[in-house]
Amino acid sequence: MIKSNHLESPSAQFNRSLATLIDHSRLKSFPNSLVEFLSELCHFDTALMVTYKKSFKPIIIYPTDPGDISITLHNYINKYFVLDPLFNAIQAQEIATISRLSEVAPDSFESTEYYQSCYKNFDLTEEISLVTQLNQQVTCALTLGRKSTLGPVTRAELQRLQSIAPVISSLIRQFWLSQSQEYVKYEKSDSAMKEALKTFASGVLTRREQEITALILQGHSSKAIAGMLNISPGTVKVHRKNIHTRLNTSTQSEIFNLFLTHLNELENQGAQ
Repeated sequence: MIKSNHLESPSAQFNRSLATLIDHSRLKSFPNSLVEFLSELCHFDTALMVTYKKSFKPIIIYPTDPGDISITLHNYINKYFVLDPLFNAIQAQEIATISRLSEVAPDSFESTEYYQSCYKNFDLTEEISLVTQLNQQVTCALTLGRKSTLGPVTRAELQRLQSIAPVISSLIRQFWLSQSQEYVKYEKSDSAMKEALKTFASGVLTRREQEITALILQGHSSKAIAGMLNISPGTVKVHRKNIHTRLNTSTQSEIFNLFLTHLNELENQGAQ
């Protein structure tokens, strides 16, 4: 008689791995177990699990070891996240459960100072995110990053992630119900960041110019901004010229540095 393990279906290992993940869903070990489980479905070099909540800075759920949090990731959490395409897509509620960065990023994202100063340092060529709404206020984003050695995500990998996404989202919600208090105690207000975007160059730029400046910092081209604001590309170009004149700048990098200076001033005021 043939032993039963010789008749084991190809999905048996997957079922065992999923069962293990379910067993961890309400434990602190869940993020590590989840990343290990996903590594059986899709190749990736990095994994980041973050919760976003209105009026608060993001909270890192994974990596769980503080030693694995790079300076670049630290800077992202504390300052740059507000210019992140994924964050802005979540804020606008314009994102699918599974999405690639290329699907949500503005058309001129790679030309932004945020990309050059922060995102580029992650050294990623592909990002896939699984977004889960935890409650009315909190959203979780699990992002898998790939470097050039892995190349683009394959159709088969994407299909596997899309198929399991409802289960993963359900387990993430169970984890958050059980463990959220372990994380919310680290919440820090993002009021300085939002106030910086709202008040940057106030009194120097007009409201429309401030609005366009924010869109420029996020990575939208003149053509995209024109479509978003229902004005002509030529009008956007005039506004951009006026913005540089009023701020005494000539490049997006200079505008970005002025914005960071403004942010630091607000944070210093809040610390006093």
